[in-house]
Amino acid sequence: MRKTLIGSALGTTTGLAWGGQFVIGKSAVDRVDAFHLTTVRYALAGLILLGILAAVEGPRALRLDGRGRRLWWLGTLGFAGFNLLAFTGLQHATPQSAALITALAPLITALVLWRRSRIVPSGTTLVALVVALVGVALVITRGDLASALSGSVGWGDGLVLLGVLSFIFYTLGAAEFRDFSPLRYTTLTAALGWLSIAGATAVASLTGLEPGVGLAAYRDIWWQILYIAIIGAVIAVVSWNGSVAALGAQNATLFGNLVPITTFVIQIARGYQPNGLELAGAILTIGALVGNNLLTRRQLISHRMARRPAVTGPSAHDREPVSVEASGNA
Repeated sequence: MRKTLIGSALGTTTGLAWGGQFVIGKSAVDRVDAFHLTTVRYALAGLILLGILAAVEGPRALRLDGRGRRLWWLGTLGFAGFNLLAFTGLQHATPQSAALITALAPLITALVLWRRSRIVPSGTTLVALVVALVGVALVITRGDLASALSGSVGWGDGLVLLGVLSFIFYTLGAAEFRDFSPLRYTTLTAALGWLSIAGATAVASLTGLEPGVGLAAYRDIWWQILYIAIIGAVIAVVSWNGSVAALGAQNATLFGNLVPITTFVIQIARGYQPNGLELAGAILTIGALVGNNLLTRRQLISHRMARRPAVTGPSAHDREPVSVEASGNA
């Protein structure tokens, strides 16, 4: 029970932190472009994560063990790819639509696995994906689905989706580093991914794609930078890793549904007035995500129970109980 409570508290912390990040990030990219903002964000977050890793696991954990190139590539996908694409998209999308698109990650992951390893998603997952996409479309178009044909679904939303896809490939890459703790994998990929972020920012500045930013602009958003760097990129990530360790990946994923809920609540508190169809779209998406998680867990438990070998010998009274973990870490 204590482990469950701790895991739930950590998962809640992550959901609330990332939900607020879309609103705060939106206000930040209105002042500093996504490239320069992400460079500063992960310069600060990377240093903090490196310090935490060295303190928790010792200086030897900072070694790359001859796999620096692969760690760099995955860090480029997860941190440069996701953040540059998502925050650039956020400049042209609403925080609530970006949050909902990000929440689709578990369902999109099922499609990626289908393509990569021929693991066919269940009918439940496919139905949930369709329902969730309809919900997201209702939010983006504010209930007028026909307006999608006239351009209400902007390229900013598309960039956020590409960023989510990039982060999914990064997440799946963690399977190659089972000998690394989640903290070590996160820290090393974030630090190496920052090199790609800084390089992309330098190119964007030199080519005039994103002109340089003066110190005054950074001073204007200093608290936003502290939030997205320390709370969004350090505390939230470490809390997420702790929640996954305590509850299992599938159970922890449920707390990811707090992200769009938190974003909507903050936006409404700030004066945003969603219409009925937009709220229905948000409920549809979140309901599809939660429903798919719960049904998939039930199917997983049934599958594991069916695979249990028949037990002979001692009577049922003398057998040890068999626990079933519905975590998704099959």
